[in-house]
Formats: sequence, C-alpha cells, structure tokens
Amino acid sequence: MNHEDTPCDAVAHLSGAHWRHANRALLRKALAEFSHERLLCPRSVGDDEYVLDSDDGTVRYRFTARRKALDHWQVDAAGIRRTSGGVELELDLLTFVLEFRHTLGLDGEVLPMYLEELSSTLSAAAYRLERGQPTAKELAQAPFQQVEAALPDGHPCFVANSGRLGFDITEYRRYSPEADVPVRLVWLAAHRDYCTFSCSAALDYDRLVAAELDPDTLAAFTSVLRELDLDPGQYYFFPVHPWQWWNKLAVTLAADIATHRLVCLGHGPDDYQPQQSVRTLFNASAPSRSYVKTALSVLNMGFTRGLSAQYMRATPAINDWVAELIAADAVLRDTGFDILREHAALGYHPSRYEAATEPGAAYRKLLAALWRESPIPRLDDGERLVSMAALLHVDSTGDSFAARLIEQSGLDAASWLRHYLDAYLVPLLHCFYAHDVVFMPHGENIILVLREGVVRRVYYKDVAEETAVLNNTTPLPPEVERIRAEVPENVKTLSILTDVVDSYLRFLGAALDESGSLDERTFWATVATCVTDYQQRMPHLAQRFTRYDLFAETFDLSCLNRLQLRNNQQMVDLADPSGALQLVGRLSNPLAEFCGGGQPVR
Repeated sequence: MNHEDTPCDAVAHLSGAHWRHANRALLRKALAEFSHERLLCPRSVGDDEYVLDSDDGTVRYRFTARRKALDHWQVDAAGIRRTSGGVELELDLLTFVLEFRHTLGLDGEVLPMYLEELSSTLSAAAYRLERGQPTAKELAQAPFQQVEAALPDGHPCFVANSGRLGFDITEYRRYSPEADVPVRLVWLAAHRDYCTFSCSAALDYDRLVAAELDPDTLAAFTSVLRELDLDPGQYYFFPVHPWQWWNKLAVTLAADIATHRLVCLGHGPDDYQPQQSVRTLFNASAPSRSYVKTALSVLNMGFTRGLSAQYMRATPAINDWVAELIAADAVLRDTGFDILREHAALGYHPSRYEAATEPGAAYRKLLAALWRESPIPRLDDGERLVSMAALLHVDSTGDSFAARLIEQSGLDAASWLRHYLDAYLVPLLHCFYAHDVVFMPHGENIILVLREGVVRRVYYKDVAEETAVLNNTTPLPPEVERIRAEVPENVKTLSILTDVVDSYLRFLGAALDESGSLDERTFWATVATCVTDYQQRMPHLAQRFTRYDLFAETFDLSCLNRLQLRNNQQMVDLADPSGALQLVGRLSNPLAEFCGGGQPVR
C-alpha cells in the first residue's frame, strides 16, 4: 500500500457487494465442510433441499446441496436462505458461527479468535474481488507465479484458511500472496556463537551465500561489519521477512542488536513473491535461486508460523535422506517424482529467551531461515509449472481450472486424470507400501510439471516438517530419527485415505463432475484402476496391500476443522501428529466398489 493512501482507501474492498459475495461463498464452504465433518446435521426436506436450525431454534437456514461420494456436500451458494419467523435475514458468516457456537463446540478464548480468523479470511476474499480475478481459462495459460498469486480459495477443507493474525491492513496489502507485490527481504548478520547452521552434504555456507547474493551485495554486507570493527568470518548472513524485522526482531531482540550478536545489513537486492503459505517466498528477480522460508510470528491456520533453530537443525539431513531414498528406487525414478530439497537451514538462538522458556515456546522461533531448491532449473523445453492447489480452482462463472487443462491436453478426461494419478498418486502409494514413508501431499505442497496441459511429474516440498517413517525398523541416521512416528495400525492407511482421497481427490472429483468433464463414478473408477495397476506390478508387496487395504468398505473420518475449532493456536503437536487426530465415525470408501480395478464388483 502506498503511503499516500488514506485510511478509507485501506478498507475500500469492504464494500457491500464484495462483502456480501464473500460471506455467501464462505458460508457455502462452512455448510459443506462442517456437514462433512458431522459438526452440523442438516435435515433433508426433499429434492436436494436441506434445513438447519440454530442452537436456540430461532433462525433457520435452507439450502440446496448435491451429496457426492465421501459425504461431500456440493452446496449451491446462490440458494442459501436465512430466515427467522418467516422473515428473510441477511447472510453473515460471523453471526452464523455465533448462532451455532454450542453445536460447533466453540467457547472460551477460541471463539473470539476464530471469529477474527474468519473476519480476516472474508476480508481477503473481498480484496480479491476488488482486484478482479482471472478466469479459469486465463489461469490455465498463465505463468507459474501468476497462478500462485491468483488462487483464491486456500486449503479446501479449512473454513478459516486466511487468518494471518498479526498483519495490519497495510501489511496485508504488502505481504499477502494475493496482493502480488514484490517483497525485498531484510538481511542480517548473526554471530556464529549463537547460530545453528546446517546444509546438505553437497553444500556449504560459502557456496550457499555465493549462490544467493551477487558479489557486489556480498561485498557491501561485509563492509557493514568491517565498519563496526567486527570480523565477518564470525558471522552468518541470512534473510528475514521484513514484517518479522519491523514487528518482532527490532524490539524483542533489541539487546542482541545492541551487543552486535545481530547486525542489520539492510535490504537485499532481489524481489521475492509470497507463496500461498505466506512465509515462503519465491525469488522473482532470479527464479533459479532458492525459495526462502522465514520465521513469521503471524497466526495462520492453527499455528503461529515461527521457525525453531533447534528443530530445523536436522532439516537438510532429512531432505538428503528422502532424496537418496527416491534416487535409489527405480519405481519412484520412473514416475519422475522428486523433492525440492530444503538444502540449508540457519537458526538464531536468542539465549536470554531460551533461558526463560521451555522447548517449543514461540520466543524460540523468532529468527530462522530455510533455503529450498527452486524447480525452475529442472524444467525441460515446453514444460511449465503450477501448484497442485490450482486443480481445485473454480472461477466465478463455475469454470474449472482442471477442466481447462484437460481441454488443452486434447485427451479425454479419464486419460488426463490417469496421467495425473500416475505422477501424483503412484509415488505416494509406493513410498507407503514399499518404504513405510508418508507425506502431507496437499495441494500447496505439490508442484505439477505440465506439458500441453498434461501432468508429467510432480515435485514435493516442505519435506522436513511433513514426512514420517511409520515403523521402528527402517535404519535412520541419528539426525533424521525425528521423522520416525509411532502411529496406531488402524491410522496408517489414513495417510492415503484421508490425506489424499478425502482431503484432495474428493474435491477434484466433485469439480470435474460439476464441470461436466468427468462423471463422479468414472473418476473413482479411474483412481481405483491406478491403485490396482500399481499393486499388480508389485506382487512382492501383496501382504502389505492386504494389511493396509485401500479398498476397505469404510474408513475413519478424520476432521481438520475440528482440530482448529478445538485449538486454533496449535492444532497439532508436530512431535505427535497422530495424537491430535479427530476421528468421528466412518466414511464409505468410493474405491471399494472397484476393488478389482475399474469394473464394479457384483
């Protein structure tokens, strides 16, 4: 936002029309996902019509929804009506949450903070509407980072998915991905006695800095230290998010700055673009340089997005281990599956705050950075990139991004889908069944490589935080041991059935069905055939296929919004992710009908 803008300009996007549209759209999502998670129990009144009464019975919601596989509610936003005593009332998401606060289990400190997260999410939606949104057809032709900035919906399951509590309105307009404003990172020098630096085996600090900073900038930063009579050899250079510098570090770590444990070097020369994850930034000036992931003390989707120096120490080693596992496996190599390595990590230890707090405290996560490989150097001629989150995008006219890719490809929809599944699903199946390794492969964590609209291969990112080994027998280097997870047997298949089938493919299948590209039954038959074909190629894993059956008639419903509604400041303990699961009843498995492959079982 420009300094000459007025306070009124800052909220111009909160016009009546934009606000009403945002409320209706997010209320549609709340009705759909809260009903899917069985927090709400709408009553059928015939012909796809449903009603829902508020906690005190004075307000009624009436809406139309088509029920699809996995108890997916395809709610018609335009048809939602709210009435009291026969009088129609305006739709308002915050009021809706208050009307159902007891049903949703919201009380204490969680409720007002959840309302604030929803308010921020609505504001972001209204801002996108004010800026104008590209059509699905335009996005399907757009460059990688243009698509990243234009994606409007966030995580498909979470209702409050753009909280970003901590940004003021001007900071939102500078640092959010949808603002699409270049960001210059602030660089610091940190005394090595108070830092933890680690990197991949093929890298070291000097090579990293030489790759990320041009010689003139490196010389200028070095001169800052020399002018203070400080030895540059005793310091590490690294970037921090400008929000973190202005709002946290310059005050909270004032003593460290005053004593030259930390030295501010100024802005770096490169422009970066915030990604959907907000604290990860893509180098727009030099796209072959690393992504940078920074500590950002902003609350977003159930976590304050700091980074722990101690926790990140093992990050490059974990990435090396996963990369070596992939390189040594012919099946994975054949799919083209690979990771974008987080190949270096630097964390600063604020010793005074560490002495005052327990491990895991926010004060220990104030200052750190990760460098992640860029996918740009890996592209061949004619290939382009897009976040997998884009496949779920449906524009304001109802047009589907995925449907437009299918159109580009010239393939029939089922063939296009199979190419995608071979690139995305098969590597996940093989990692699980052959190696007991699982990921968190949601849309924002996967980058698709496309050629003429067809998915050719995928890259997985955010490896160190969202990878787990689910057994006690796989040998791991000591520094990688952190990713070993003790998970109950009945939960293991949820790494596919929840994280892939329910939390992602459910939405893709619905989008393709609604667009008329591919009917729902053919969609799930194609998924089933992909699984069966993989299993038939791996007869030596037959016992594991039986033990961890993806064709079981039902599986546990694991609920994500329930996690956020229970604790929206720390939804999950990363040291025990399965311990936080909210399992509520069972879902009918759409793959079960096709356990022999693409043909239904009689």
